[in-house]
Amino acid sequence: MRIAIAGFSHETNTFSTLPTRFEDFYVVRGEQLTQDPLWQAAAAQGHQIMPLLVASASPSGRVTRSAFERFSSEVLDGLRQCMPLDGVLLHLHGAMEVEEIGDGETALLKAVRALVGADPLIAVTLDLHANLAQAVVDCCNLVTAYRTAPHRDIAETRARGGRLLLHCLEAGVRPSTQLIKLPLLVAGEAAVTEVEPARSLYARLPAIDERDGILASSILIGCAWTDSPETTVSVAVSGTDVPASRAAATELAQAVWDARRAFSIDVPTASMADAIQMAYASPIRPVFISDSGDNPTAGAAGDSPLFLEQLVLSKTEEALVAGITDPAAVEVCFRAGAGACMTLSLGGKLDQAFAQPYQTETTVERLVPETNGIPPRAVVQIDGVTAVVQSDRPPFTELRHFESAGIDLSAWKVVVVKLGYLFPELRDFAPQHIMALSPGFGDQCIERLPYQHVRRPIFPLEPEVRWQPEPAGQSTEEAHE
Repeated sequence: MRIAIAGFSHETNTFSTLPTRFEDFYVVRGEQLTQDPLWQAAAAQGHQIMPLLVASASPSGRVTRSAFERFSSEVLDGLRQCMPLDGVLLHLHGAMEVEEIGDGETALLKAVRALVGADPLIAVTLDLHANLAQAVVDCCNLVTAYRTAPHRDIAETRARGGRLLLHCLEAGVRPSTQLIKLPLLVAGEAAVTEVEPARSLYARLPAIDERDGILASSILIGCAWTDSPETTVSVAVSGTDVPASRAAATELAQAVWDARRAFSIDVPTASMADAIQMAYASPIRPVFISDSGDNPTAGAAGDSPLFLEQLVLSKTEEALVAGITDPAAVEVCFRAGAGACMTLSLGGKLDQAFAQPYQTETTVERLVPETNGIPPRAVVQIDGVTAVVQSDRPPFTELRHFESAGIDLSAWKVVVVKLGYLFPELRDFAPQHIMALSPGFGDQCIERLPYQHVRRPIFPLEPEVRWQPEPAGQSTEEAHE
């Protein structure tokens, strides 16, 4: 069997003003894509595995048309050179929006199917936060998605997609996917899979996968910050038995819908000012506070100085902000040197919709050169508040990000991070966590977002909307009452 592997992944926040350009993507090519023992075993059995590329970028605004066309062309050119093909495995996100085009996955899948023809099987792996379009399902045979948020199973999901594709090719079967899109929006931070109701919902999936005629079941929470007609929670079930797949999809969709009012953030929430008061009133240290509106993992800029300003105004002590993206400020600090005191323009340069640069007297405490792929950073102090200023947007998600900047987390009372939910290592470490409902492109209060393209009515924007999935064996299109 001849199998090609490729990927093109981006989670788009359409409210963000930051375009996602060609140079923002990180690209892996060739044999790095086939390190999993699955592919080594497949090659040993005589299968021809042809890895192309996987391009991915941090969440941000719409992908530029030129970037999309360049990467799409490389994928298509690679597939063309590999033909004839028996199978294609595509690693996608599911929430890519492209300037002047719209849903990126739909455009890519249509082009791939048109190129390879009707016969090859196409398997797709997706992020749990995918906004899955029916057009994507129509172009592929098999869909499987992450089952954890924060994501701990990316490699496992990609291997599962490959394993299922190989199984279908070797068995000579052609699966299809049943999709049900619910009239439901859920902010990602309200669907952490370690807590209810997501925990119980996702716990259903392995047993469903074991049913006769079913290969893979998925619950896709969607990306609520993508203003698109495809933006919804959805369920997808792939299998060789269409009635069984439809029945499972209907069952899952009903379970998710019944739980819609239970999706909520599992830690205390507050305004910025109240979050600071709550943290200092707590006997616990350190208290982590998420600056959730300016969360780069949701597509926000990560350069808002508003929380830093609030801490300074509150005359706090032992407070750390990690970090603020401002490459120009980092350069100024490096030129001035450690120990320098100066007026610094900090943040508010990428995202000026919610914040302006903070002009403040600053002391440069420490300079951190590029280490282990982490761009240069400057540790500065402003009226007793310490901030890490960074050259790039990726936030502090692991303990090593703090350690590499010389930061001992036990020394702080309050640690502010540009995140929503804490990523696994920080979640395990943090003795207390508060989510500040701060302004920004990653606003957790999705009712405040200026949606223009999401299909209506939809919960919670219309909290009284009524819905039920159509019975198994009939169309899987949603049925409003």
